[in-house]
Amino acid sequence: MSDKPKIIKSDAEWRAQLTPMQYQVAREKGTERAFTGEYWDCKEPGLYRCICCGEPLFDATSKFNSGCGWPSFTAPAVAENVAEHEDSSHGMRRTEVTCSHCGAHLGHVFPDGPAPTGLRYCINSASIQHDKKSTA
Repeated sequence: MSDKPKIIKSDAEWRAQLTPMQYQVAREKGTERAFTGEYWDCKEPGLYRCICCGEPLFDATSKFNSGCGWPSFTAPAVAENVAEHEDSSHGMRRTEVTCSHCGAHLGHVFPDGPAPTGLRYCINSASIQHDKKSTA
């Protein structure tokens, strides 16, 4: 568990920092349409950071083409930066993935990914930013 303090901002501060789509996804637990996000088909190396607080979340080396239309990863780059929560919204039972530091909604994790983890972290492009110069 990280000893970093949690990032807390007002809705007005988040709205001023984020685009409307980023706010809707990251702060209101929305989702972007499949195959429309900036990173769903990105194959460049680098690190994916939280759009809200900049914490490192996923490394491009764990990214794979799941065919679902959202960026998919087998594991977080820094496990303590990603939290998982039960999500029973929309009549489904899923596991929501959030940023541990600011609470941003990232997407969901499913048990149908490839080796080595068998997991598919299905992440909204609107919740992350690609840092081409960094790795985990």
